[in-house]
Amino acid sequence: MKYGQQFPASLVLGLVQVCLAQANFAPYFYDNGASSTNGNMALFSLSEDTPVGSHVYTLNGTDPEGDFVTYGISFESSSRNFFSIDPNFGNITLIEELDRETALFSSAHSFLQNLHTNKFTMDRHSGVLRIRAGATLDYEKSRTHFITVLAKDGGGSLRGDYVVFSATTTITINVDDVQDTAPIFVGTPYYGYVYEDSHPGSEILTVVAVDGDRGNPNMVLYSFVNGSDKAFRINETTGTISVIVSPSQLKKEVYELRVQVSEVSSSGVLAAQVSTTVTIRVVDLNNHPPTFYGENGLQNMFELTMYEHPSEGEILRGLRITVNDSDQGANAKFNLRLVGAGGIFRVVPQTVLNEAQVTIIVENSAAIDFEKIKLLTFKLLAVEVNTPEKFSSTADIVIHLLDTNDNVPKFSSDYYIARIPENSPGGSNVVAVTAMDPDSGLWGEVKYSIYGAGAELFLIHPSAGIIYTQPWAALDAEVTSKYNFYVKAEDTEGKYSLAEVFVTVLDVNDHSPEFDENIQEKTMVLGTPVKIEATDHDAEEPNNVVDYSIMQAEPANVFDINESTGEIRLKAFVHSLDIIHNITKNRDCTWSVLVQAKDRGSPSFSTTAVFKIDILDETLHRGPMAAFLMQTKDNPMKAVGVLAGVIAIMVVITVFISTAMFWRNKKSNKILPVRRVIRKRPSPPSRTIRAEWLKFKRSHAGDKFAVKDELPNENHNNNSLMFTPPPTAPALPPPPTTIPKISPTEWTVPTVSGSLTPKHTRKLLKQKALDSPVQSALVSELKRKFEKKAMDNKPYF
Repeated sequence: MKYGQQFPASLVLGLVQVCLAQANFAPYFYDNGASSTNGNMALFSLSEDTPVGSHVYTLNGTDPEGDFVTYGISFESSSRNFFSIDPNFGNITLIEELDRETALFSSAHSFLQNLHTNKFTMDRHSGVLRIRAGATLDYEKSRTHFITVLAKDGGGSLRGDYVVFSATTTITINVDDVQDTAPIFVGTPYYGYVYEDSHPGSEILTVVAVDGDRGNPNMVLYSFVNGSDKAFRINETTGTISVIVSPSQLKKEVYELRVQVSEVSSSGVLAAQVSTTVTIRVVDLNNHPPTFYGENGLQNMFELTMYEHPSEGEILRGLRITVNDSDQGANAKFNLRLVGAGGIFRVVPQTVLNEAQVTIIVENSAAIDFEKIKLLTFKLLAVEVNTPEKFSSTADIVIHLLDTNDNVPKFSSDYYIARIPENSPGGSNVVAVTAMDPDSGLWGEVKYSIYGAGAELFLIHPSAGIIYTQPWAALDAEVTSKYNFYVKAEDTEGKYSLAEVFVTVLDVNDHSPEFDENIQEKTMVLGTPVKIEATDHDAEEPNNVVDYSIMQAEPANVFDINESTGEIRLKAFVHSLDIIHNITKNRDCTWSVLVQAKDRGSPSFSTTAVFKIDILDETLHRGPMAAFLMQTKDNPMKAVGVLAGVIAIMVVITVFISTAMFWRNKKSNKILPVRRVIRKRPSPPSRTIRAEWLKFKRSHAGDKFAVKDELPNENHNNNSLMFTPPPTAPALPPPPTTIPKISPTEWTVPTVSGSLTPKHTRKLLKQKALDSPVQSALVSELKRKFEKKAMDNKPYF
């Protein structure tokens, strides 16, 4: 039975040639895949029983320039030609019988699996194992090598599948040692110690060396090359080094010995030699602790007297301390530190070898405070560094502190708050301030003083710190309720501190509520309340909080009052004048109410006043002027201000018109006769027309509520009722003597900032409003109130 054979790609590339005639770029094959019969013949497979003369493959290629290509095929020189090819079409024909078992294909291959990890190589065909080029075998590094060999056949078809058989084996290679390595020291580097109590001949240490060829080692011998100074010897066979003199005779602390080892062959000939360094240190025994000395010898306590708060970095020169350790080398090395100093001082130096002068430096000046501690005690400690015994010594440091004036008086608080009633007599205590100066003696004595804008009414005891009022001082919360000034605490050297004092004058209920008048007249429109007001001149609540109540009213049960705001209004069922007329026989619309104003102080004070209230029906006053007059009925200043403004505008207009006429007449050629028009100034209107528009008769029911001078209030605060006839109100300025004729159109008078443009419609409306009886009554009331204010000498402008 014959099997098919697959051609490797490397073989195909070696067999197939493509000829190109005169091309700039090489032609190339089409790659149509491994199973294709047309292309580049890559991985071409052919059964060994294919008949001779069969067409087995067609080569297919092209040229990049489009030139015509020809095809060819060649075999290795040692191989037979099995195929022929058509150079034009690339058709390949089998011309010889195929046999897979012939030399044309290798039947088996041997190779190493671990080529990259060993020093060996193997011939694939012959199986000969060799040492890889450039590699060497070293017995001292590796005495045995293990190699795995893999053998594979050429592969073939088995039951329709392609099968390759293989087998592996392990080869063990043992390396034989030869004398090619010098001796080697073991355990380097070498250190030895000679102690000060060692005896001559004492062993120090042993050096060890072996032949580098461990398979069949030679004997080695030891010797000194240099550095022994005849103080040491070495055993030539064992390598033991000993000291042969007393340690006290050793001149150096450290010896560097050069030791040589020589290899002796089996024939007794010295072969390879190597050397190493052995370090031997002369060690002093630690049998002395650090010791402190003063000016007179051994000393373990040092004292010093100094002022508090020295400068930081200052040296305590009164302390003369020396420290010494009699040992040598590492045994004489120790550290210095302070114990119990708490960061106040530091010591220099901190590390000492054998001996040093000790310096103590101030580290924290603030902590050296006489007021906190008068005696500083701490210890100076010296302790060895690298010895196992850690010997140590201590010395006590005692520092006596002297006081300085380093503190300022300090108040117990940054500010003091005091309260004192306003009726306190002169010389009353206000508050006591306290300042402390921790310094001793005279430096700790404190003197007090006060100053500032608010200190005029107060004094302070210079040593006790008690603040009190001046003997003549009269405090009044209604005038000044708060005082603020500074208090100063000063020591004998002028060091001082300040604190702020805040004094509040407590209000005392020493004022009763006051009405503007004991008898007042109010105008009430149905549905709108009237407000009364009493003023309490006390400074604080509740002394100046006023409550209102109706003590008596005529008629009764008609009025209510808001006890907080003082608003008087008709009861809810009174919504017309007819209802009021039905309540009383009197048909007059003026009613009297006795109102009490009472403060909330303790004890409480009160005041009463009679209010005569004119009640108007809201339907009787209409129009903007009436509304304005009703709004200002309780504030005559507003109405007077508006009236004064209107008058001022009229005067300015009159002056400009007169001036304009004067200049016009002056420029005219016509001479006008001189005329003088004398007009009689109108007399002021009578006050009796105040309520003529009312058709009801005025009642004098409120007269019986008038408060008499001898009637005291419930807290015995008498309010005198002194009435004097009000002065007559000044008459309005007379109109101008000549009034030019004004055209119906508007006119303007130029001014600096603009022009005045009066409108006749306003004058007509004003005149029409004044013709109303309601407006006339309101104007009369405002005029009367203005006269009353003028009587009290209260300015309005």
